[in-house]
Amino acid sequence: MTALTRTITSEEVPGHAEFRHLSTIAGIQVDLRYASRDNFVGRDLYSPLDCAWLHRDAAAAIEQVVTWLAAQRPGHTLLILDALRPHRVQEQLWDALAGTPLRMYLADPIRGSIHSYGMAVDVTILDAAARELDMGTGFDDMSERSHPALETELLASGELTAQQVANRQLLRDAMFQAGFAGINSEWWHFDCGDRDAVRAGFIRVL
Repeated sequence: MTALTRTITSEEVPGHAEFRHLSTIAGIQVDLRYASRDNFVGRDLYSPLDCAWLHRDAAAAIEQVVTWLAAQRPGHTLLILDALRPHRVQEQLWDALAGTPLRMYLADPIRGSIHSYGMAVDVTILDAAARELDMGTGFDDMSERSHPALETELLASGELTAQQVANRQLLRDAMFQAGFAGINSEWWHFDCGDRDAVRAGFIRVL
C-alpha cells in the first residue's frame, strides 16, 4: 500500500491499531472546540463523529508533556483544544474562509492538515484552579497577536505582557521537550514530527 492510498474514514478510527483515544491519556483535560460552537465558524463541526483521537506516536508524546508539566509546574494541566481533525472538516474550515486572507491560518486541504493524520494538537495550559493561562489571545484568534514569531515586537509595543509571553514559553517548553514543533502564526498549534514525513508515511483520516 502506498502513502497516497493510506486513508481511512473517521468512522474507522475506533479500534484502529495506529490511533489512541484521548481518554487513554492520563493527566490531561479535553475541550474540543470544533465539537462545540466555541470556534471561529460558530457551530459544531464534529458531531456525530468522535474526534477525541490521536495517532499513537502523538499520544505517547503528550504523555511526556504531562510528565514534564507535573514535575515543572505541579497543579498545572494540559488542555487539548483540538486533536484529530478529519479531512472533511478541514475542507469545511477552508471553505468558511474563502476569499479572505485568513486562509493563511489553515492548511490547504489539497496538501492536507497534520491534524488529519492525528499528528497535530492545539493545546493550552490550565492553572491549579482549572483556569486557562493568559496567552494574550484566545484559541483561533486570527490576528498577529497570536503569532509566536512576533512576540518580541508585540512585547515591546505593549500588545502582549511579559506574563503572557512567559505563559506561552512555558507551553512551548512543555511541548518541545516531547518532540513537538510549533509554528510561527499560532501559539496553540504543535506538530508531532516532520510535516513532510507525516504526509508521506501516515494515514490520513477522511
